[in-house]
Amino acid sequence: INSKQRNKLSGAHVEIKVNDLTSVDKEITILANREDLQPKFDQAYKGIRPKVSLPGFRPGKAPIGLIKKRFGQEIEIEEINKYIQEVFETKVVEAHDPVGETQMIDFQWENDKLEVTFKIGTKPTVELADLSKIKVTSMVHDVSDAEVDEEIARAIEREGNWEDVDSAIGSESKITADVSSLDEEGNLVDGDADTDQNIDMRQDSAAGFLKALKGKKAGDVVDMTLEEDGETDRFRVEVKKVQALHKAEMNEEFIAKQTNNEAKTEDEYRSFIKSKMQEYYDQSSDDFFKNDAVQAMVDAHEFDVPEAFVAQVNESYVDRLKQQYGNQLPDGFDTDSYKEEMSGQAKTEAKWYFINMQLQEKYDDIEITAEDIDAQLGMEAARYGLTAEQLKGYYAQNPNMLESLRNTIRDNKVFEKLKEEVQIEELSKDDYKAYQEKKQEQK
Repeated sequence: INSKQRNKLSGAHVEIKVNDLTSVDKEITILANREDLQPKFDQAYKGIRPKVSLPGFRPGKAPIGLIKKRFGQEIEIEEINKYIQEVFETKVVEAHDPVGETQMIDFQWENDKLEVTFKIGTKPTVELADLSKIKVTSMVHDVSDAEVDEEIARAIEREGNWEDVDSAIGSESKITADVSSLDEEGNLVDGDADTDQNIDMRQDSAAGFLKALKGKKAGDVVDMTLEEDGETDRFRVEVKKVQALHKAEMNEEFIAKQTNNEAKTEDEYRSFIKSKMQEYYDQSSDDFFKNDAVQAMVDAHEFDVPEAFVAQVNESYVDRLKQQYGNQLPDGFDTDSYKEEMSGQAKTEAKWYFINMQLQEKYDDIEITAEDIDAQLGMEAARYGLTAEQLKGYYAQNPNMLESLRNTIRDNKVFEKLKEEVQIEELSKDDYKAYQEKKQEQK
């Protein structure tokens, strides 16, 4: 709104009613009548007259009365909408500073009287709790040599190849088989057969097949039963192929491929793997801390959250889902049910937004340096397989993305500050997993 519009509106009679629904949700009703709006209508008619061409009149010379008759409704509605926008932006925004998506819930222009009602959200008042009394769990894990051995063993398996063998099925075998269902009398069930099933005997889920097929070879046919949850299933298995794993050899070529030429010897390879695994666990620990800290802070602060803001967060989940499906949700997708399912998370995220704002005011000494930006760019570039310079060029062309990057850095610094104030309970990897499983059960 420019200064001319603002001054013009300030001299007009503006009636606004405010209905407090909650401490942060309000209904704003703007009231006006034709007398208030007539100067705007008259100005609009004068402005459009030179542009109107009607049969029987020279361009720009059509009578105002005829213009009103032909175009009056459209012109007046357009001016009413401009008036509403002006009042909202100069009076409502100035007085209430709405947050979230404002919703128009009623619009009436009848009998020369205008009544428009909006539902808005306002910023809640958040008083930070005593942070020293808030408890947050944190996973702490140092990668062991045994874990490195397991990871290397998995890599050797991944780089190996399965070979057909003429030997008997064992616990390290993989088989290809046709599996058909049988009835209680041992007869084949029509139409209930899976051909060329691949079954890895090393998997826990294949324990029943291993028990029935151990020692068998390609070409054997075995009738077997599987019992689970008190139910018995019967199958006929025709073994078509038995395979054994030929593992990769630990040599310079293998090490170079696994480390992108960063290691040459086995010791260097082990150090490389251990470092990468530790980076993973450290990052996971940091992510877990942030999630737990957010939940702990939300639980420790009671305040109303504007419905409009929660709705905006919830809508962002739908938008994100659309992007994952190529900007169009699957046919039959129930958006309302999805929003209902995500409503709890949306409220938590909305509450954290306002708590975070208050924390940033508390930690007003936070600074974002060029070094901080370069470090964050380096991490994100590595994640996407780009160079830091490539990513820097992309951000330079997208100022909004750069601001988002700065917000990420600022949020990370807030969490670092929180770590210094809240009570942190450190748990081992296994204890943290058990803790999270217990929380899920309680939910």
